[in-house]
Amino acid sequence: MASAIFNDPKTPLVEIRNLIKHFGHVIALNGIDIKVHAGEVLCLLGDNGAGKSTLIKTLSGVHQPTSGELLVRGKPVSFNSPRDALDAGIATVYQDLAMIPLMSITRNFFMGREPVKSKLGFKYIDIKHANEVTHDEMKKIGIDIRDPEQAVGTLSGGERQCVAIARAVYFGAQVLILDEPTSALGVAQTSMVLKYINLVRGKGLGVIFITHNVRHAYAVGDQFTILNRGKTLGTFQKSEITTEELQNLMAGGKELQALSDELQGTV
Repeated sequence: MASAIFNDPKTPLVEIRNLIKHFGHVIALNGIDIKVHAGEVLCLLGDNGAGKSTLIKTLSGVHQPTSGELLVRGKPVSFNSPRDALDAGIATVYQDLAMIPLMSITRNFFMGREPVKSKLGFKYIDIKHANEVTHDEMKKIGIDIRDPEQAVGTLSGGERQCVAIARAVYFGAQVLILDEPTSALGVAQTSMVLKYINLVRGKGLGVIFITHNVRHAYAVGDQFTILNRGKTLGTFQKSEITTEELQNLMAGGKELQALSDELQGTV
């Protein structure tokens, strides 16, 4: 079902040039530049209010930029809705996953894209085929669900994240935007999600991993872009920066050091 993976290593799957987004007099994004290539994980780091949510909503077609360029596979595009972004191969997995806990894993996997059969002029969901696909796609990533018709709410948080990511990959995503996928997970579940991100990268997809957890980012990231108050503080390859340096950039290292020195001086 998934479309062919884009394999030109020189042309980014997605590129943003000087992206600016205003909400009235509020400047949410002020000149953002990022590139994501096939088989690469770009980690987008920043504290609350850094502009991460606005950026991913602009990339996914929820917001339209005030100015700047968005290119997909080297061609300028303009998204007027999330459907436009999906059609271009950009899928966003939000933190709340947009799943219905009481519905089955299969129904959540195929929500809005259910396979149908026709008999005597009547169309109905081909639930047998849907269950088989759901079971097979989950097994590919190491999750052997006993019954695809069990409620998705019975799965762990990490398993639900993997369902959402597997769904996006199956339906042809070439770029995955993951919004804080490990923020509410335990150690084992976080490991499951990070392993799957690594697996997706190996298939040639581009991944934008939004997080405020430097260690999670460093475990799978190829490059790291730091946002602060709507601006880019820098983009670094993994070989160029340490976890400590990333943490300092995120949290404002100079300010923290100055505070530490001040507190020590009062003791």
